[in-house]
Amino acid sequence: MNDDHTHVREFFTARAADWDSRFPDDGPAYAAAVAGLGLREGDRVLDAGCGTGRALPPLRAAVGPSGVVVGVDLTPAMLRAAVRAGRDRDGRLLLADVAALPLRSRSLDAVFAAGLIAHLPDPAENLRELARVVRPGGVLALFHPIGRAALAARQGRRVTPDDLRAEPRLRPLLAGSGWRMTSYADEDSRFLALAVREG
Repeated sequence: MNDDHTHVREFFTARAADWDSRFPDDGPAYAAAVAGLGLREGDRVLDAGCGTGRALPPLRAAVGPSGVVVGVDLTPAMLRAAVRAGRDRDGRLLLADVAALPLRSRSLDAVFAAGLIAHLPDPAENLRELARVVRPGGVLALFHPIGRAALAARQGRRVTPDDLRAEPRLRPLLAGSGWRMTSYADEDSRFLALAVREG
């Protein structure tokens, strides 16, 4: 495991036990973001960097009992928290790295990624790996339950133009990784960028 992975795993391991209680009001924002994916009954979707699995219930509701929901995370403690919360009933949980997904190419209809992009060690390469597992025309949602400015304020820092989530940086990053951005919203109450897998 490289230094980036070790840092991410340590960061989230220390916070896993009380993660959901720290952000108890995020549920509606997750549900609204999942709705933005336009999933249909029977679709196959990945929650990349699923953490405690907060997106799994709305993802399952969107794809129904015939759909496939997979949650992947690098941190065992986060996956254990997801199981304690009962979210493993809504999707299969895998301990895996989004940089090397144990999934077939073009096997998914969509990827949901909450708070993931800031933790990617090689964003362009990692977004290419997400593109690999999605069929052409499939959708990617990069989500955070609060916008860039609100998140920066929470973390005691300022928003900077070099932030990967800034639209002028994110659009070409996605384009170079097999995705075409179709919408971008950065508001106090949410961050949501949607992209389609080029084919």
